Amino acid sequence: MLESLRTRAEMRRKAGEIYGAVVTQARCVDFYAVLGVPDTPTGRYEMVTLHLFLVLERLRAHAGTASPLSRLLVEAFVADMDDSLRELGTGDLAVPKKVRRAASGLYERSMAYREALQAGDVRALAKCFTEHAYAGVANPGADVLASYAVAASAALASADLVDAPFASSAFPAVPEYLGAAA
Repeated sequence: MLESLRTRAEMRRKAGEIYGAVVTQARCVDFYAVLGVPDTPTGRYEMVTLHLFLVLERLRAHAGTASPLSRLLVEAFVADMDDSLRELGTGDLAVPKKVRRAASGLYERSMAYREALQAGDVRALAKCFTEHAYAGVANPGADVLASYAVAASAALASADLVDAPFASSAFPAVPEYLGAAA
């Protein structure tokens, strides 16, 4: 019984470590300054959902859809959205509705991103980013962001998310990648 509790606590710690790396990568200034993703709560949400999706897809490929680590990562995301909305001054009664909308957005984007990545359709991925990250406004950064997402997915394919320490360095270095993509 104690071993079960210890294992659960270790998984929760690991989920926190991975989620922290996801948020760190999502806050990389190059997404906002170079690619033109709006540095707003919505833009930051889009970058977190992108990076969380990439990690969840890696876990899905490795452990299947029923991974407890995947569930714990989504729980960390929901808790983060709740905390962020409260920090932004959202009223207590509106927080649950907005958190549900944020979780629903993660699911919707995951479906679209997965479909585009599995088809190898970088254009469809760029279109998703234009629609969500750039609020429907055409931006050349969407194409580069789509190429980055493909590279990040490939980089994560070889990452050990479960047993090794995980850091934002598991994602491609954005400045190096942007220089290579130009």
